[in-house]
Amino acid sequence: MEQSHQNLQSQFFIEHILQILPHRYPMLLVDRITELQANKKIAAYKNITFNEDVFNGHFPNKPIFPGVLIVEGMAQTGGFLAFTSLWGFDPEIAKTKIVYFMTIDKVKFRTPVTPGDKLEYHLEVLKHKGMIWQVGGTAQVDGKVVAEAELKAMIAERD
Repeated sequence: MEQSHQNLQSQFFIEHILQILPHRYPMLLVDRITELQANKKIAAYKNITFNEDVFNGHFPNKPIFPGVLIVEGMAQTGGFLAFTSLWGFDPEIAKTKIVYFMTIDKVKFRTPVTPGDKLEYHLEVLKHKGMIWQVGGTAQVDGKVVAEAELKAMIAERD
């Protein structure tokens, strides 16, 4: 049953994120949720370190965090927003659900992200109906937009 969880806490640490998102190393791209307003918006971040496996090949002499992983981090953040807006912080229900990308639109990459950056995701709900959610927003470093995108996803049974 769909319901709204307006009284969620606004910050979630890695131990909470691991209970809701199914992603694990090296594909978990959210370290902390810093703001959450159910059905409205979310802010989160990932600390980018030189120890990221992706820097072994992207690029060995000039490490740049791939844009597709920035978008994936935005999608994971949006998935956390959608899930907790519907079911609150409920790890048991999270074990039965998964969020799938449907579309990625209006993507723009503005500035490279490199080791040492704190990559912040800022997303807001554009619309949702049932299990279909559309979010849009930016990824930022030091308050400067490095990427932007609109994402649509659906929440499904994990099987």
